[in-house]
Amino acid sequence: MPRDVRNQLVKATGLLIADAALAAGHRVSAREALLRASNYYRTADFYRRENPAADAESARLAKASRQTFADAAALLDPPARALRIPYEDTTLPGYLFLADDSGTPRPTLLYHGGYDSALEENYLALAAGALRRGYNVIAFDGPGQGSTVREQGLRFRPDWEAVVTPAVDFALTVPEVDAGRLVLVGTSLGGILAARAAAFEHRLAACVLHDGAYDFHAVIAATAGRAASMPGGMEALMARNTMVRWVVRNGRWTFGVSDIDDLVRATEAYTMAGIADRVTCPTLVLEAENDQFFQGQPRRLFDELTCQKELISFREDEGAGEHCHEGALSLFHQRTFDWLDTVLAG
Repeated sequence: MPRDVRNQLVKATGLLIADAALAAGHRVSAREALLRASNYYRTADFYRRENPAADAESARLAKASRQTFADAAALLDPPARALRIPYEDTTLPGYLFLADDSGTPRPTLLYHGGYDSALEENYLALAAGALRRGYNVIAFDGPGQGSTVREQGLRFRPDWEAVVTPAVDFALTVPEVDAGRLVLVGTSLGGILAARAAAFEHRLAACVLHDGAYDFHAVIAATAGRAASMPGGMEALMARNTMVRWVVRNGRWTFGVSDIDDLVRATEAYTMAGIADRVTCPTLVLEAENDQFFQGQPRRLFDELTCQKELISFREDEGAGEHCHEGALSLFHQRTFDWLDTVLAG
């Protein structure tokens, strides 16, 4: 779609509506229009991964997604607080979403995404459902995610406890956080990252793996093996398969490597082998019947956990069988928060 046409579409369905609604005093409608606009910009950028570091249009779209979300966040009740979480010699971007403005300490989720995540999608993905149930949320981008890779040059790292521990330290300074009911949630690749962090960070009251994952290296190595077995190798496979093309290009960028062989080597440490039994907090492992990336891995992780644990499977016949239950957001929220309500009450 030509840029000028796309801009007209975004304006017509998001920004113009937001401006008009806000001018008329319709705060909720303005907020929702801005959320739509933010998501339109994010989606338009999603597959632009041939060379995102040098892609001015990709940078423009990402910036527009962040700004329209920031404008929407200011219209939440109460408004979300933009955060900078101390991390090594820099900071990580985040938002604090509060269930109310009473100042009461509440159970709080520490939430990060995965391989392709951006902070701005975390509100609809989880925070909105949490707020309705009286939970606060600290959502953040770790290295390799969202603006951290684009603006700070941070890449994924396997020892994710080095990311989560500073986030826990920060969360414990927030007056509205109940220190005894701090929960870590990771989505997609974040399922293995959060599990890894929980194996070493023991101040968590619970952990939710959305979905469970055991070995990310196996996924990338299988893709490389598939390419090696066909004429033309990886370039031919990428030309034919949109998902493979995106996975490889996104991995080269977010891991800071140049080709599939480097990506295979870079992912070797992304496994729960030998450390799953170090997770001590109650852990919820979710799985999707038709998961195209981590099929069978949630069960393998669940079997190796020795903590209090539960596995919840989402089926195709209930509309929830795809990776991370896309299309069944409310069902994911219902089952996750019902489990958390029970575990945290105990």
